[in-house]
Amino acid sequence: MRQIGQDLLNPRFSMTLKPLAYEAYQELADAYAANIDSKPHNAYYDRPAMLSLLPDIQGQKVLDAGCGPGAYAEELVARGAIVVGCDISERMLHLAEARLNGTVDLQLVDLTRPLSMFATEEFDVVNSPLCLDYIEDWQSLFGEFRRILKPAGVLLFSCGHPAFDAEYFETENYFSVEKVECTWTGFGKKVLMPSFRRSLEEIIMPAINAGFVIDKVHEPRPTDDFKKADPRRYKSLMHRPGFLCVRAKKAD
Repeated sequence: MRQIGQDLLNPRFSMTLKPLAYEAYQELADAYAANIDSKPHNAYYDRPAMLSLLPDIQGQKVLDAGCGPGAYAEELVARGAIVVGCDISERMLHLAEARLNGTVDLQLVDLTRPLSMFATEEFDVVNSPLCLDYIEDWQSLFGEFRRILKPAGVLLFSCGHPAFDAEYFETENYFSVEKVECTWTGFGKKVLMPSFRRSLEEIIMPAINAGFVIDKVHEPRPTDDFKKADPRRYKSLMHRPGFLCVRAKKAD
């Protein structure tokens, strides 16, 4: 496995212009990792929905893009995949390293830049849950995802639902890609979290324009475990989705 601690001393990782939400996730990392298996929106909403879209990954190479503290990567390994996890947060990667115990190749990667560390047609699947909301330019990133995927490779991603986000952030410009921010308290630590809000068209068309065929669009419902943990938000999510999950295949 890559020696993360040594990599962080490499000058190429010194970021003069840090990506959006970098500081917020560095600050939140420990609380995030401590709660990721019980926080309802993650454990009982996004993760079951995204995992339901996974193809058979036994023996396949999977990039977990925006791996955070390693919850998804752990499940991908359990399903028999060869997993590379990447994230921009050094602290998240250290926490993932502790959780995954050497079973995953963890790499410090800025998804706003070309993925030159990965070879063309290296991966069978790219999994990117609740990560893309912090990236403004999806067209370039999806082009890179397409490049590193093998023929007929699969891209899975989830993001904020455009209808929910437009109402939540009280946007007056739905059709733009708009920088927004809100205060997170759900992980037991108060953090101001910036992100990008976008329309449905700005979610779907970058994937199509990059050469993907949309295979599945899923507006998830919360699980029964969510209902037990947070009945109020369960009721709300049963009537209005908070996230959108998409599965796409690399076109010929």
